[in-house]
Amino acid sequence: MKRLILLAPIAILAACGSSRGPDASASAEPMVYASSARPASDIARCLDSRLSRVHVSKNNGVTDLTVGSSSNGSYFITLTPSNGGSVIKVIRGSGDDPPEEEMRFAIARCTT
Repeated sequence: MKRLILLAPIAILAACGSSRGPDASASAEPMVYASSARPASDIARCLDSRLSRVHVSKNNGVTDLTVGSSSNGSYFITLTPSNGGSVIKVIRGSGDDPPEEEMRFAIARCTT
């Protein structure tokens, strides 16, 4: 039972569809939209330690991360506090570093 509970976030992330491709805009549908019991600050630190070129900013309690170059981000992550945890929204940018599989794995590891 415990193993099933631990695998639930991964199953949720795996169920999320792929992005529309490298031309998807920041207003596009999220490639990942999930919730976590972990606070945004913990998730941001974890992602920063697992991925290269992570740029973090905070605005009105929301943590925004850009993964990739600051001018041509590969992924845009929004961490919004919610009921003692966080809501995670990931939008695919125009870059391709890191690969989508690596990004999804980092999100799964950092949100459980």
